[in-house]
Amino acid sequence: MSIANKAFVWLLFAAGGTLTALLFPVLIALFLLVAAGVVPSGLEYEAMHGFASSIIGRTALFVVVSLSAWHAAHRMRILAHDLGIRADRAVAWTVYSLAAIATVTAAVLLAVTRSPVS
Repeated sequence: MSIANKAFVWLLFAAGGTLTALLFPVLIALFLLVAAGVVPSGLEYEAMHGFASSIIGRTALFVVVSLSAWHAAHRMRILAHDLGIRADRAVAWTVYSLAAIATVTAAVLLAVTRSPVS
């Protein structure tokens, strides 16, 4: 991997790791509240659907999904190396291609999906 590509991959890896570290504990706590039967008003279906249908919500969902995918891809590359798989170029190409596919899929699904007319 060239130096120019390495900086871009590290940027996505660091941003995804930071975002994941900040958001996932909050999401776990909220899901535990919902599982316990305590549903805060902001987590009701109508409120969540309204947020996910807005341009800000769609952008936030895209950022979370795509950066988490890039972070996971780099972690998988490091894991493959730790497991003794020394075909780094093939591993890197595979995991980063999967992250790119996840990013494009998230973008397409968020752009194409329309909220129902109320």
